[in-house]
Amino acid sequence: MFMSEALLPDLAAAAIAFTIILYVILDGTDLGVGILLATRDDPDEKKLMVNSILPIWDGNETWLVLGGGGLLALFPVVYSVLFSALYIPVITMLLALIARAVALEFRADASAQMKRWLDISLVAGSLIATLCQGLIMGCFVQRVEHEEGRFSGHGWEWLGAFPLTCGMVLIIGYALLGSCWLVWRTEGRLQTAAKGQARTLGWLTLLGMTAILLWTSLSNPTYRDHLLGSSLSLPLLVLHGVLVAGFYWAFSSRLEFLPLFAVLGWFGVAFVAAIIALYPLILPPSLTIGQASSPASSQAFMLAGFAVLVPVTLVYNTWGFWVFRGKVTAGK
Repeated sequence: MFMSEALLPDLAAAAIAFTIILYVILDGTDLGVGILLATRDDPDEKKLMVNSILPIWDGNETWLVLGGGGLLALFPVVYSVLFSALYIPVITMLLALIARAVALEFRADASAQMKRWLDISLVAGSLIATLCQGLIMGCFVQRVEHEEGRFSGHGWEWLGAFPLTCGMVLIIGYALLGSCWLVWRTEGRLQTAAKGQARTLGWLTLLGMTAILLWTSLSNPTYRDHLLGSSLSLPLLVLHGVLVAGFYWAFSSRLEFLPLFAVLGWFGVAFVAAIIALYPLILPPSLTIGQASSPASSQAFMLAGFAVLVPVTLVYNTWGFWVFRGKVTAGK
């Protein structure tokens, strides 16, 4: 074996975390555009919005598949408990993503009447999928009751106030990502509207993130102690402040990708802060990374697969963005 077995669990957890954040920032942007479709009435603007994500949305969802499959192989106990606790939101999310996919792929060739129904499906699918992801995140953070590797709750914990708040904040955050994407990829009236939406959604997202941070810190002293005791917390706070200032400054810059990149930084900082708060837990309130790990041989095999699949998927995503770079116009 080329590495110490003691490192395998942490490397496995890092691999899962990497796929999660890649999915959130990539497909979250696509879902945000779908959510914002509800704010536009002009058929041409709707077409531009859909066309801006049509070539890349399916590649972005690859990270969801990779993360789910990796979790099953690397941390089977976590997979078992989580999917038992979150069966309804997970299945609902997958059905919503399917509805969104159908709308995206069939919209271009649909009649005017069918297009209206597909637009409803696209907006509803994007909203429901995002809400479910927030519910899953919130339920995971607040704690998932388990005993001896089995879920021991009642299965409706995801309907609590904290998960619902996380779901609403994630909808706002994804809409912010979508608006910044449209600032970068469109022009004219649609871009102007997206800039206004991004400024407003930016403040709402910051307010929501702050509320979740305070709620989590007050309700769980362990998370608060981890954050306050980490040497990374202050640099992360400073970095986040710089990114917030950069986001609002970016609207006066000619570099139209900057607002999106700044918000991606917000999500990245929040994700790192969440890891600091949780580590070494992988399933609150008590299951650690080491306790939940599959056998070392299984993790070594899967990590070798990750070492191949992750670069290939990154190249695929990057190539897709490069081929379809530039402004989306009526002719593209």
